[in-house]
Amino acid sequence: MEKIYYSFLIFASILLSAQKPVQIAFLSDIHFQDLYGRFSDNDFSGILNPRTGRSTILRTMDSQLHSTRIFNENYFAFLRALDDIASRGIKIVAMPGDFSDDGQAYNLHGLHQILERYQLKYGIKFYLTTGNHDPVGPLHKESGKDDFLGEDGKQLGIYSNGKIGKSTSKIITKDIAESGYVEILNELKDFGFYPKKDDLYWSTPFDQNCFQDYSHDKALESATYSKRMYEVSKGFFVPDLSYVVEPVKDVWMIAIDGNTYIPKNTNGESDDPSNYNGASIGYNNVLTNKKHLINWVKKIADDAKKNHKILIAFTHYPMVDFNDGATEKIKDLLGDEKWQLERVPEETVAKVFTDAGLQIHFAGHMHINDTGIRKFGDKMLVNVQVPSLAAYLPAYKILTINSADKMEVQTIVLNDVPHYDDLFPLYIKEYRALKKSDNKTLWNKDILKTKSYHDFMLFHLKELVRLRMIPNDWPKDLMEKAAKLNGEDLLFLSLDLSGNEAKKYLKQKAIKSKKFKNWAFEDLILDLYKFQSADELARKDISKMRLQQYQILEKLFEVNKSQDSFIIQLRSVFRILTLLSNGDPSDHFEIDLGKQTLNRIKD
Repeated sequence: MEKIYYSFLIFASILLSAQKPVQIAFLSDIHFQDLYGRFSDNDFSGILNPRTGRSTILRTMDSQLHSTRIFNENYFAFLRALDDIASRGIKIVAMPGDFSDDGQAYNLHGLHQILERYQLKYGIKFYLTTGNHDPVGPLHKESGKDDFLGEDGKQLGIYSNGKIGKSTSKIITKDIAESGYVEILNELKDFGFYPKKDDLYWSTPFDQNCFQDYSHDKALESATYSKRMYEVSKGFFVPDLSYVVEPVKDVWMIAIDGNTYIPKNTNGESDDPSNYNGASIGYNNVLTNKKHLINWVKKIADDAKKNHKILIAFTHYPMVDFNDGATEKIKDLLGDEKWQLERVPEETVAKVFTDAGLQIHFAGHMHINDTGIRKFGDKMLVNVQVPSLAAYLPAYKILTINSADKMEVQTIVLNDVPHYDDLFPLYIKEYRALKKSDNKTLWNKDILKTKSYHDFMLFHLKELVRLRMIPNDWPKDLMEKAAKLNGEDLLFLSLDLSGNEAKKYLKQKAIKSKKFKNWAFEDLILDLYKFQSADELARKDISKMRLQQYQILEKLFEVNKSQDSFIIQLRSVFRILTLLSNGDPSDHFEIDLGKQTLNRIKD
């Protein structure tokens, strides 16, 4: 009998090892805008593109170069990512929020059609959770945009109401209004927000049914909008679309709705859509106004452990500081309200959710590639930041579950995207119109000479830094002093020595100062943002020589004890660069939960 038992164990082990590991693709911050969408109450279908012969609803290049995301080309990147996922045979796709531009009806409908097409053609199951752009607020709200591109190359406003908006040239359609939770739920309920028939388990924070008594009919009943409400502030009830799902045997995915819409005025009306603050701060507000989520996560984590389920969490907002230990340095240099520092989660967030039982968490929101780890005693939380397809570096993540303790995370960068340049003829029309209007700050039209999606997105980052980041975030005195400096100038400043002594030191250390002349201070700032956005993958977009020169400068500024305010600022810049460029593995790595380690995998 004992011999038969051990033979069974060996057979089961062989069977399990032969099974293909479960893979989940994570696509975050799609910010889908339907270039070829249609309005239900207006015949406007966009402007005619001479290259494609198609009418196109698009935003101006000027607006997207001032934004942390592009609005148009990500449409093509989204399709490219889905095609890539399908070609790899991956059947589960999680989307951690900001799947829409701003929750407008025509964009939600267009997204629905695309997801349904890939679901039917390739058998892909999609599981969505909400971000701060979907919805922008808990309730339907009149809205619109001033920066669509008109036939004459000038800005066109599209609004849900004729009484709003700055543009004199207007299109009016109800489909541009910002949807609330109920509209999003109705349009996208088939993509995680409601249970699928073949889901093995599905539940919400408000569901009283236990795992052992699960049925699809019971789950359907608990999925209704009216049964998914909580009191965010006294007398103010808003929805929470969190859920947990078992899409394949023994893997639970917990989709946490981290949106916390707190009323501005508790004496105001609860049904007034303008009486709610935005949710972009993320989990810091969950700790104060959405505490039921923490108890629910703990319950799900405990149930998963008892029932031998692997638990993977995904939400829109990060649970761990994403600045690789540079946050305090950034605060000292730029101030508390710059660099989107208000979005950095408090350390308490990681502690609370680690104690609740989470180990693996995928997040978006920041449009960056990063990995953050927090350890508390014998517990560890790994926060994986999923990049956006609408920003540098455009990529998505694949999680491969090899066992309960060992998992692999791979970053798939979209360097080449078919049709990404389809809209270029329309941008030329826009540029010409801007030039005629004597606009003082023109975007750089060389972006239209890029030959790949990667180069296009890198150019977007460059223009974003020039047009928005430097003017808005960086100290004016620093930028004025450093504007004309090149690498060699910075090298001599770092030494705090007289001219002859400096030359003697450089000769002794075999440092050739002339080679530092090839880059300017503005290149350094751009490279800083490359590392913030792409983490270790930014190294592919910076020459090895310059990276070595940065290391030399960081060490020299570190030992330079000058109290000159400009030198102190430069010292901070290089320290921030060093921290951002030496974070935890974020490209291709293994998570070993048993040993509590992350190990790089060399491709």
